Amino acid sequence: MPDFPTMIFVMLAVFAVLQWWSASRAAAERAGRLGREACERAGVQWLDQAVHAHSMRLRRGDDGRLRIERSFRFEYSDDGIQRHIGHLVLRGEQLVAFSGPTRPQVVSPY
Repeated sequence: MPDFPTMIFVMLAVFAVLQWWSASRAAAERAGRLGREACERAGVQWLDQAVHAHSMRLRRGDDGRLRIERSFRFEYSDDGIQRHIGHLVLRGEQLVAFSGPTRPQVVSPY
């Protein structure tokens, strides 16, 4: 039977892994929602109905605290044939960078 300190260490490690997994899933869901909404606003087709985690690193936020910054990519099409790649970056829950479909702008002839 394992000793008490080993059990505590194992329980803390399992807890940390579950917290990490939960935060990763929440970030992926938020990224998916943001990508889908951007495609809807721009009037383009969101392809594959998914975002893909691209990279992850530690970055300081505006308040100086370290946060996990996760980059995601998604694909969209404006004509149903060609695929384009969009990117978004979340630092914690905050969207800090986005490139992808934008709402078409009406240009006045005057």
